Amino acid sequence: MNNMVKKANAFEILNHWALAVSFFILTITGFAFLFHLEQLNAIFGSFNNMKVWHNWAGVVFVVSLFLTMFNYLPVSVSFSSDDIGWITKAGGYFSKRAKVPPQDIINAGQKLYYLMLLIAGYGIAASGLVIWLRPDVPDIRKWVLLSHLVHNIAFDLLVIAIPLHIYLGTLANPGTFRIMVYGTVPVEWAKKRHAKWVQKMGF
Repeated sequence: MNNMVKKANAFEILNHWALAVSFFILTITGFAFLFHLEQLNAIFGSFNNMKVWHNWAGVVFVVSLFLTMFNYLPVSVSFSSDDIGWITKAGGYFSKRAKVPPQDIINAGQKLYYLMLLIAGYGIAASGLVIWLRPDVPDIRKWVLLSHLVHNIAFDLLVIAIPLHIYLGTLANPGTFRIMVYGTVPVEWAKKRHAKWVQKMGF
């Protein structure tokens, strides 16, 4: 059996699933609001019930997103020449002949994805909070309309990016999904995809 190396701890795994489940609840209820889907409205019992689910799933999403910053933000804002090389070669996804530079615990594509997730995630959270609470400020209607615009743009970004992330973390890269179940990967698998990190780990 291959030697294994730990890539995610129990907290990271649990928080990842909290983020994922809350996102799916937000997506389902968000689509229901956007397209007035009566079938989903019936499942939740009423429009008001669905709104409650949406709002509180948003709270879970924001808290989970904040907690990811302790693990992923420091490495995600650290770009090296190897990261630039990875980007110019598109991670080798479009050519088997491409020689991809060695990567850290997350590759350059994952760094860019995470930074986009943070920006879009906090954009959708801040705008959602204004829509939900409608604070008592002058010209609130203008701010609510602006918040709807930001909310919808951020939603569009996330609803495209996260399914792509799921694909890249499963079918496109066999062996990756086990990280979010067991937290471990085979050392040889890690050496091919995260050589810098494996070297730091002493393997």
